[in-house]
Amino acid sequence: MAEGREHREYRMEELAREAGIPVRTVRFYRERGLIAPPRREGRIAWYDDHHLARLRTIAGLLERGHTLTGIADLARTFESGRDVAEVLGLGEPTEETPVHLTPEQLADYFEGEVTPENLAAALDLGYLATDGDEIVHISRRLLEVSAELVREGVPLSTVLSAGRRVREHADALAELFVGVMRAHSTEAEPAQLRPLARAVVDAELSMAFDRRLRRDDDTRPKPSEPKA
Repeated sequence: MAEGREHREYRMEELAREAGIPVRTVRFYRERGLIAPPRREGRIAWYDDHHLARLRTIAGLLERGHTLTGIADLARTFESGRDVAEVLGLGEPTEETPVHLTPEQLADYFEGEVTPENLAAALDLGYLATDGDEIVHISRRLLEVSAELVREGVPLSTVLSAGRRVREHADALAELFVGVMRAHSTEAEPAQLRPLARAVVDAELSMAFDRRLRRDDDTRPKPSEPKA
């Protein structure tokens, strides 16, 4: 390893030993494009901690039933996605807490549902972003609710499609409340804006559920009365 480098570097044999796999497997992964090319110094190839993290990710995903072809597709999806700085803009969300995950941890949240198509949809929505070798979910609350819906049997693709529709309505509601409050306040963001908006939306959504469920009850066939 070269002296004075910020990150540790490995020759191929050292990398394979750290990852717990044969050298020929590292070579195979490199040829398949599953890990990035090494840094070359003359005839010496140097691998770093990013390569080691990728190898451990591949091993974890293989244990969870993913194929090498599927893992390559997932890697391409993430590499083409937006990074954290692009998603968060100039600052993090003021109320939502981002969650850093390894690809294996994400696979555990949505077992069997982590596909390139679903990842692309989540990246497009801004739910997911990349941060080096990690994945960042923009909101712990959304992550946990989405995972719970999937555990209840709702396909992740359906959750993401519904999320896109909810986003449209949420943007419209935010525009409505911000417009009302700014029209009657000199503050850039009145302190009561968010709690008041949440209270109104929670109450209206609760009543909307009541109305919708009552309509279902009204249209459901009634059981026949027993004959005398």
